[in-house]
Amino acid sequence: MKKQKTVRNGYPLYLIAAVWVIMCFVAGVHTWTGYLLAVLLSVVAYLVGRQIWPDEVVEYVEPEPEPSDPEVAALKRQRDESLAEIRRLNDAIPDAEISRKISHIETVSNQIYSFVMEKPEKKTQIRRFQNYYLPTTIKLLDSYARLCSAGVSGENINSTKAKIEEMLDTICAAFDKQLDALYGDTALDISTDIQVLDTMMQQQGLTGGNPLSSH
Repeated sequence: MKKQKTVRNGYPLYLIAAVWVIMCFVAGVHTWTGYLLAVLLSVVAYLVGRQIWPDEVVEYVEPEPEPSDPEVAALKRQRDESLAEIRRLNDAIPDAEISRKISHIETVSNQIYSFVMEKPEKKTQIRRFQNYYLPTTIKLLDSYARLCSAGVSGENINSTKAKIEEMLDTICAAFDKQLDALYGDTALDISTDIQVLDTMMQQQGLTGGNPLSSH
């Protein structure tokens, strides 16, 4: 999860230190007048310094807490390792359209893992995805990245790249279906709730027609 934090700039504090050093040599701070003047100049120096060197707001990613459930922890490690490798390969592939498809694969893969981490009882539904589909996809992307970095073209290289490019569309569609399948029970529960709610409102005459007396 991305968060923001404010990083204080240290230069205004250095100005304050400089003011006190100068005052010690010029006017002295052993008297009340010198001391108050040093304090006043320090405040002015600090305010001016804040204008020149304002604080910086930076974004950072807060690490996820390690799951207590060993199975969920294993899923998290596998997800993190797989997504890190996909991002690395995406950075190594210069083609913008291919990069867009790889980013889609990364996003959907993250959603699949996140869903199962919240509902570990669903892990059997993604066994083939995590043990074969995703690792094989990463292997294909690695081969594609190597072909791109070869710096040469030829019949075999171009043909292999074209096959991988075509396969990426199939992979994107398959991963989308895998994610959709995980939401099957949720969709069924929602449909049931909607049907029950609609039936009850009709019985109470709240959806049109004459109200019925409750029994």
